[in-house]
Amino acid sequence: MTRPLHLLPKAHLHLHFTGSMRVGTVRELAAKHGLRLPDALTRGWPPQLSARDERGWFRFQRLYDAARACVRDEDDLRRIVREAAEDDTTEGSRWLEIQVDPTSYAPFVGGITPALEIVLDEARVASATGAAQVAVIVAASRIRHPLDARTLARLAARHAGEGAGAVVGFGLSNDERRGVTQEFGPAFEIARRAGLALVPHAGELLGPTAVESTLESLRPDRIGHGVRSVEDPRVLEMVAHSGVALEVCPGSNVALGVYAGAAEVPLRTLVEHGIPVALGADDPLLFGSRLTAQYDSAREVLGFSDVELADLARGSLHASRAPEQLREAALEEVDRWLTCTTAG
Repeated sequence: MTRPLHLLPKAHLHLHFTGSMRVGTVRELAAKHGLRLPDALTRGWPPQLSARDERGWFRFQRLYDAARACVRDEDDLRRIVREAAEDDTTEGSRWLEIQVDPTSYAPFVGGITPALEIVLDEARVASATGAAQVAVIVAASRIRHPLDARTLARLAARHAGEGAGAVVGFGLSNDERRGVTQEFGPAFEIARRAGLALVPHAGELLGPTAVESTLESLRPDRIGHGVRSVEDPRVLEMVAHSGVALEVCPGSNVALGVYAGAAEVPLRTLVEHGIPVALGADDPLLFGSRLTAQYDSAREVLGFSDVELADLARGSLHASRAPEQLREAALEEVDRWLTCTTAG
């Protein structure tokens, strides 16, 4: 008998706004707005992807942009938040930090401030009605000018807070082969002064040098991915010594061709080096797997025991910006999960 992973209390710290959508939702939004979706989001879902080269990343980005183009009004924004909270609740998540770049939706709702405020308001509503509490990470894009990142950092700082419905972090996403990491340092300083968690992406499409540069220039609290730090023992030790948590997304790593299969994802190496890890789903819309599937992969492919899976769940909670009372309650639930002896 195995303990049910969807009942394991956990935090979800790496989930992108557009990428969180259910495939049925993006199809309905496309129909609502009279838009045509690529076959990879209709008959060919989930898409076959690879991003090890520029052409592969272009295909991934084209699909992502097609999905994002279907989000065109306030109701759409609210639906995405609500459904993300519902999906996380069914998977045992007690705390969700959903990552959004409001620039993408600003043209349809009157600007970046209204776009963010709609997301925050719905996060409060969803948190009041479901088990998963929802907070927000504002993310800048590496393919835009660093001055745009400063604008977003100031916006995030104005809405910084604690608990559900607040901005709790500031990130940097998109193709990590673009832009110069150091040039985003001033934006991260704005976020740091506001008390936000600093959570840039690094070390998935690029190797350990990108992780080292991110650690040195942005001084993050967590790194999105960071898995390729294992390719350089010196950088791996640097990550371990820093105490920075890694948001590891096995489904993303495999879908984007970083690793040929789940067995190659270096999750155990990271854990054995004492690096805090939080498993995340990244972009379920494009990768075809949600949060529980990441834990299932750790169990079925990498051989993690239930005690080790519980440690991963604890790691996600400790790395989160969840309020202390919520975190402590969830940690107690993790202990109770380990006493469960029946499948469900």
